[in-house]
This record gives sequence, structure tokens and C-alpha cells, in this order.
Amino acid sequence: MSDRDMTIGGLAAAAAVNVETVRYYQRRGLLPLPDKGARGTGSVRRYGTADAARLVFIRRAQQLGFTLEEIAELLQLQDGADRRSIRRIASQRLAQIRDRLDGLQRMARVLEHLIGECEHSARRPTCPIIDSIAGAPAQLGPKWRD
Repeated sequence: MSDRDMTIGGLAAAAAVNVETVRYYQRRGLLPLPDKGARGTGSVRRYGTADAARLVFIRRAQQLGFTLEEIAELLQLQDGADRRSIRRIASQRLAQIRDRLDGLQRMARVLEHLIGECEHSARRPTCPIIDSIAGAPAQLGPKWRD
């Protein structure tokens, strides 16, 4: 049995994606089309374990938040020869993740404040949570702007 014994459906199943995802990655140049020598009977394209590993790499990189453009660059650097570039890409992604975390923490603080305001402002005619979503944050004080 040759290494290239998977159909596109088998490849997709091996990487837990659908066939259209495989085709999309091929159109984007992330996953190469098998050459004509890798076609079985009836001109069905055949894929091997290296193709499945590449597809899994793409999916894992996406789960880590890398864009398809960044993944393409990582794939070009996959041999590890240019570790500076790999570290640069990963460092940029880490900085973006940290920025998102900071933003999420700010949102959590705002929501905590609003929930507290809502609990302690029973006499107020409107709910502070609804007011803030509607665009009236000025009345909430400095904690809103953090």
C-alpha cells in the first residue's frame, strides 16, 4: 500500500474537517494539489500522511489564532531554518492575544460595575446596564472608562 492512499474525503476525515475546507485550503495555496502521479484509478486524487499532517498543522495554527496569511508564512518556514521569522510571527500573535485579553478584562470590570449599579439602584427609573448599552456611559463615572 502506498503512502498516497487517501481520497479527499479520507484526508478530510483524517484531519476532522470537511471536504470543502480541504478544497478551500488548496485554492488558498496552503495545501497543494496532488501531482498527476498521485492520482489513482479514474483520475481520483490521492493524498498521503504528509498532506494530512499539513492539514492538521493548518487547523491547529488557526485554533491558536493565526490568520491564513500567517499560516502560509509559517508553512514556508516549517523546516525551522528561519527561527527568527517564526518567533516574530508567534510574538506578534501573542501580543494580539494579550491585547484581546486586556480588552476582555476591561469589559469584565465594566460589566461587574454595571451589575453592582443595577443591584443598588432600585429607585432609579432605568437600569444602568440598559442605559450603558444604549449609549449613556457618562452617568456611570470613571469606572466605565477603564
